[in-house]
Amino acid sequence: MEKELVFGHQSPDTDAIGTAIAFSYLQNKLGYNTEPVALAKPNDETAYALKKFGFKAPRVIKTASNEVNAVMLVDHNEPQQSVSDIDKVKVTHVVDHHRIMNFNTADPIYYRAEPMGCTSTIVWKMYHENGIEIPQNIAGIMLSAIISDTLLLKSPTTTDYDHKAVKSLAKIAGVDYEDYGLKELKAGTNIDNKTEDQLISGDAKSFKLSGNQVRVAQVNVVDLPDAMKRKDAFLKAMDKSAKENNYDLFMLLITNILDSDSDALVVGSDSAKAAFEKAFGKKLDNSEIKLPGVVSRKKQVVPPLTEAFK
Repeated sequence: MEKELVFGHQSPDTDAIGTAIAFSYLQNKLGYNTEPVALAKPNDETAYALKKFGFKAPRVIKTASNEVNAVMLVDHNEPQQSVSDIDKVKVTHVVDHHRIMNFNTADPIYYRAEPMGCTSTIVWKMYHENGIEIPQNIAGIMLSAIISDTLLLKSPTTTDYDHKAVKSLAKIAGVDYEDYGLKELKAGTNIDNKTEDQLISGDAKSFKLSGNQVRVAQVNVVDLPDAMKRKDAFLKAMDKSAKENNYDLFMLLITNILDSDSDALVVGSDSAKAAFEKAFGKKLDNSEIKLPGVVSRKKQVVPPLTEAFK
């Protein structure tokens, strides 16, 4: 059977990389010939999870059409979040937990989208539906993905299925999910050794909202006031990136994983910033706004921005 590549979105997080690994293994068991790859190197949190469960980081690709004719997507569907030449390959499978936007194909495909806290939770269900045993290391990387996306089951995106999957996968992986989960999340919060450019691009996604190009980045920390000492440097880097990439709005969500509160920094056009203020019902104060309880880009940021830009 002809080989296909499996990958998540640009600026990959633990879900994008972990689920690509888990879904590729499942598809190979079902008779396909796939390889999990990534669109960038793993971040610190993902690297911690990969090492914990004995995985090497998937190789990074810049294009896919030079290698294969078909691909499978996990944890994304929007073309601007995918590989640069996504229009030159056939997408045969999509497993995702985000909104569906600007996605179309010439042929029928396997498409599975469910409003779960993590794509790995959907894949966990698929293993059970197909009667495929989950190996210990695969269980570990899937568990890591769910912990990451749900902030250890604290995110408002968390479902009963996420809870069930975490308990089941932790048992197979042989770890205490609460103890391991906190260590995993903390592994991704050291920002002292990273530049502002690295931080605003490490976990960032682009969205097209009513013709507006919107960039939303997120950084997880354990000391929010300490991170905000770099506010001016963050804003300078964001402004530069917005001008270079023609973003109408660039938002950086800095989230304290211990108390689930965030501060947001925003740059962009006056009209885009007005839409941002409308979305959250608050006025920006020197390009900053406090968002207590907001931790999820997918559920708490993109939906109100989408409505505000209409």
